[in-house]
Amino acid sequence: MKRVLVSAFTMTALLSGCSIPTAPTSVSYLDGLLPEPVGRSNATQVNNGHNVALGVVYSRNTQANRSYLQDYQANAGTGFGQSLLVQPIHDAYVSTSQPDLAVDWVKASLGRQFGSVTVYPDMQSLRAAKPDVIAIVDSRSQLITSRSSDIAADVSADFYDANFNYIGTAQGHDAKALTPVWADFKRTEEIVADINEQQNVQVRVLQKFDQSLSNLLTKPTDKVSMLDNTSSQKLY
Repeated sequence: MKRVLVSAFTMTALLSGCSIPTAPTSVSYLDGLLPEPVGRSNATQVNNGHNVALGVVYSRNTQANRSYLQDYQANAGTGFGQSLLVQPIHDAYVSTSQPDLAVDWVKASLGRQFGSVTVYPDMQSLRAAKPDVIAIVDSRSQLITSRSSDIAADVSADFYDANFNYIGTAQGHDAKALTPVWADFKRTEEIVADINEQQNVQVRVLQKFDQSLSNLLTKPTDKVSMLDNTSSQKLY
């Protein structure tokens, strides 16, 4: 079988002429939702089970991240991916930038632990509904661009009692630094394999989140992760 070689110079020229979205700068996950700092709940565990109603709101990071992935995927279809004219590369960019992967996964994970999970458009709607437990979901991603082949993703859910006092956090993080995707005349299959690492990183993050969630719901909160204000300021 004849192998297709891709010129790094040609690819860089094509990429530099296209608008490739870069990951948005992160903000505090509480920004616009709750005052900082928040009080600490007297609860030693997150109340869960089939009789417990969970109310969820998405942080500004989560909303910005979804828009970022939508733009990234759209550019893969009509921008840099289209310009490459190599279908497997184009398809890899599209399939590894699913805008709803994190939020759908997290909602499904929460649905297995609580009686009902309702996502509210804003904190005002959530307050009016008065769920038993509140979760703020924060999600961030950094995907490959023409200037960087570093990949990273973070997902967390911070839980509060009905009075908006903090109980605990379930979280997942993963990152991988690749050699430049377009360097050294890489073969098409090598480029596709690099791009596919984007989804591998995102899935590992979500698997770590699931394990963290399980730990949080089965152990006292003094044995699991607490709020880390420094991580909320991380720049992507």
